[in-house]
Amino acid sequence: MTLFIVGICAAGIGAAIGYFIRRSTVQKKIGNVEAAIQEKLDRVENQTKKLLLDAKDKAVTILQNAEQEVKSEKVQLRKNQERLLNKEITLDERTKKLDEKEERLVDQIEKVKTIKQELEQYHDKQLTLLEERAKLPRDEAKQYLLDQIKETYQQDLFTSIKKLERDRQEAIEKRAAELVATVVQRYARSHVGEITTSSIAIPNEEIKGRIIGKEGRNIRCFEQLTGVELIIDETPDAITLSCFDPVRREIAKIALEHLVQDGRIQPARIEEQVDEAKKEIIQRIKQAGEDAVYEVGIIDFPQEIIHLLGRLAFRTSYGQSVLMHSIEVAILSSMIAQELGMDAEIAKKAGLVHDIGKAVDHEIEGSHMELGIKILQKYKIDERVIFAMRSHHDDYPVAIPEAYIVNAADTISASRPGARRESVENYIKRLTDLEKIALELSGVEKAYAIQAGRELRVFVTPQAITDVDAAQLARNISVRIEQELKYPGEIKVVVIRETRAIEYAK
Repeated sequence: MTLFIVGICAAGIGAAIGYFIRRSTVQKKIGNVEAAIQEKLDRVENQTKKLLLDAKDKAVTILQNAEQEVKSEKVQLRKNQERLLNKEITLDERTKKLDEKEERLVDQIEKVKTIKQELEQYHDKQLTLLEERAKLPRDEAKQYLLDQIKETYQQDLFTSIKKLERDRQEAIEKRAAELVATVVQRYARSHVGEITTSSIAIPNEEIKGRIIGKEGRNIRCFEQLTGVELIIDETPDAITLSCFDPVRREIAKIALEHLVQDGRIQPARIEEQVDEAKKEIIQRIKQAGEDAVYEVGIIDFPQEIIHLLGRLAFRTSYGQSVLMHSIEVAILSSMIAQELGMDAEIAKKAGLVHDIGKAVDHEIEGSHMELGIKILQKYKIDERVIFAMRSHHDDYPVAIPEAYIVNAADTISASRPGARRESVENYIKRLTDLEKIALELSGVEKAYAIQAGRELRVFVTPQAITDVDAAQLARNISVRIEQELKYPGEIKVVVIRETRAIEYAK
């Protein structure tokens, strides 16, 4: 029992001691926490004071800067106000001076009007007095004076006009001569392209019979396959081919030459040789077109255009190969355009295709010009090329400067010596028409076409035609020639007015 009581007492004493120890420890920890919290509060307070001080300093600085800026703006504003005030004063002074000048000008205008009215009145009085003394109305006097002046100075005026025309013509001819000489010097052909022939030489007369065949079967087969008429007559050692289509005629020529060389002439062999000739012609057309574009330096033409150009190798005009003529025109056009600073590429292309319609004009109805335009439009050739080529026969007005170049190059190529042949009948008709145009005009006494139709000399009656009328007559004749005749190159019209005074000494 005693031990139990002692144990209880010990336990109570231990519990009390533990309680006090724990309480002391807790109080110590609380004191430490409070001290830490107080330290943090003190630190925060110090930082807050510091931040407030920095903020106050920045606020003061900003306020000082703002006050300084306000002062500067006030100073600048004051200066601007002073400047505007000075400008207003200056403008007021100028306005005042302008008003004074305007008033003076108004006064002067009134004075001038007054003087003008006085002069007009004086002028009318003088004219009235002059009419009374001359006994001639004013309009008649004016016309009389103009007639006298015209009669007096007509010759001087005519001389001056002729001098100006001569000087201008000399300058133009000199520049044109230099240009043409330069171009021709840079490009020249030794000969014109081959002239197409429709005659084939045969080794002997026996071949004619073999070509005709039994009951004419060979010649009928040949004509049916080629579309070309064979003319076998008394001409020794020759057979003539007749066809309006130059390509078909060339196919027939090649086939017949091969048949004559081979000696075996029969329908099956004829058909075989015609097919071979067609293949050869297609290849030659292709090669001729490619050679043409290669020679002039054009690389962007479609194959269809190149094929049509190749067909021109078998087309002639006045004995001149149309393809060779087109190549000449292309090269000459390019050179002239380069000399004049124009588009040489457009001029060159237009020159090469300017006669492309002649490749199909024997197959399709229409002029070669219209057909050529349609062909170029179909294959989407540059519109400027069409504009440059379509006026070389004056069918269309000139649309771009390169058209003049193509026209000039076409004329140079066609009219140079040896370029073209002309039948005697056409030549004589052209000369006759030239003289007829001149002789139909009033005052013309005689007219002669000379220099192969390149010059027309017209002699007029001096009593009916004056010097001024002679110049006008020459112009009228040249205009009629341009409108009524077709000719290569140009024709010079010379009007001669000659006065002769004859007297005999007795």
